Order: sequence, then C-alpha cells, then structure tokens
Amino acid sequence: MEMPASQNQFTKAASASRADTPVLIPGRPQLRYDWGKAWRHFRQLIRNKEDTTQVFHIFEALPWKGMERAATRFLTRDAGQRLFMAEPFLPELLDDHAMLRRMPAGSLAQVYCDFMEREGLTAQGLVDEFENFWGERPRFDDRFSWYFERIRDTHDLLHVLTGYGRDALGELCVLAFTYSQQPAPAHLFMGYAGGFEIRSRIKSAAPVFRAIREGQKLGKACPRLAEQSVKDLLPLPIEEARRRLNITPARHYNQCHTVWRGMGLDPYGLIAPVAEAA
Repeated sequence: MEMPASQNQFTKAASASRADTPVLIPGRPQLRYDWGKAWRHFRQLIRNKEDTTQVFHIFEALPWKGMERAATRFLTRDAGQRLFMAEPFLPELLDDHAMLRRMPAGSLAQVYCDFMEREGLTAQGLVDEFENFWGERPRFDDRFSWYFERIRDTHDLLHVLTGYGRDALGELCVLAFTYSQQPAPAHLFMGYAGGFEIRSRIKSAAPVFRAIREGQKLGKACPRLAEQSVKDLLPLPIEEARRRLNITPARHYNQCHTVWRGMGLDPYGLIAPVAEAA
C-alpha cells in the first residue's frame, strides 16, 4: 500500500534528520571507578534482586571505559550506519507482540514473547526504570546514545537466546556473558559477588562458579548482540538464531538447577527479597 504524500514526506524528512545525527557529541563526564559505591548498591540489590535501579548504580560506579571507542568504531562502519538507520528504537519493535506473533512457530520472536509475557515484562519497562534513574542529567542526541540503549534493550533478548532464566544464578550468568561482550567491571563484580552470596546461603555441590565462568566463555564466542540486526534474528527458528550467534547450551547452569531441585529447593527462590522491618 502506498503512503499518503504527506506521510511519505514526513518519513523522508525523519530519515534525513536521523542520517545527520552525529556519532559522538563531546562533553560526557569522565568515567571513574568507585568500588565502595558499587558494594553499597550491590548489598541493596541482594535485598531485592528485582530492584533494577541498584544495577544502574553499580554500572555507573564500575563502567565500561572502552564503550565510546567500541561504539565509534562500529558506528563509522557501513554495517553500523545501516543498523542505526534500520532499527532506531528496539523497545518499539520488541513490544509489538501482535506483529511478533505473526512470525513462525518456534521462532526467536515467539519464544521471546512467551518469555516476556510469562515474566510480566516489557522492553519499555526497562527504559522507564533507566529514565527514572537518570533523572535530570544531561542528554546527548548522538549515535553513541543509540548504541548504549541497544546494550540496555537487548538484555531480555539475551535471556531467551542463552536459556538463562531470571533466577538469581541465571541473572549472574547473563552478567558474565555480557562482560565478554561489553567488559564493564560491574558485570564480573555482580556475577562473582552474587555467586559467593548463593554459595554462602546454599551449601551444595552445585557448580555455581563454573556456571558463571561458562557464561563468560559463551559470551566471548558470541558476536556482540547489540551490533546484530534484531529484525533479522527474530523470524529465525530459535536454534538457528543461536547457531548464527555461536550460543551453545549452558551445561553448568542446568546442572546447578538439577542439584538444587534434588535438594527440594526452587532455583528461582534462592535469593528472595528481604522484607523491610516495620
């Protein structure tokens, strides 16, 4: 169906405006590590693993200092320029479940919708949490901001592709996986500190640290997801999408679940929120 002339002109104007977006506007604050701040917010996160704001604070304290360099390298290549124009805002795509449900049975799109609907999540929900955290701080209308947002907005897609659940260990393994893609110290800090927390609470033969280390290895084998076309991946059978990304089954993570269930423990309840004192 042909677009009305006025709408077509608007689309062309929006595309032209987007094409003029600079790669990196200078003026962002210098990145520094603050381990004390990271530890304080990690303790808050342990009290309630659903409190995503604490994760943002930890990443602010232990950032990926090479992100600007990596983003600039990608965004100045043809592939990066094409992706910037083709996929302006992932949550809009990922939250359109009516459209995603029209993709083939067994596709990444269908499994993603199942996961998000089962967990009661939306891609926009994570954006809203980040916006509340960021507050009134300066914004930069450049391509680097788009690159950063893709890193944020592919988090739940990583859960689906890797098979890691939203249990405590699953989140730690996704963090370890992501460290190999975007090496912020925050990923490993939360991954291994969380592993110690689980081991201290649950004495068992579950290979917790092997599972976290395996997540690192899986992430290293996978091309950086934020730099892949999500539109191209979504219609694929999920196993084909995993093959394209070199993602293989998480053996040690599944072994941990087997051990805990054999002990009568629910892997999804190992680190439950701590009730506040009245």
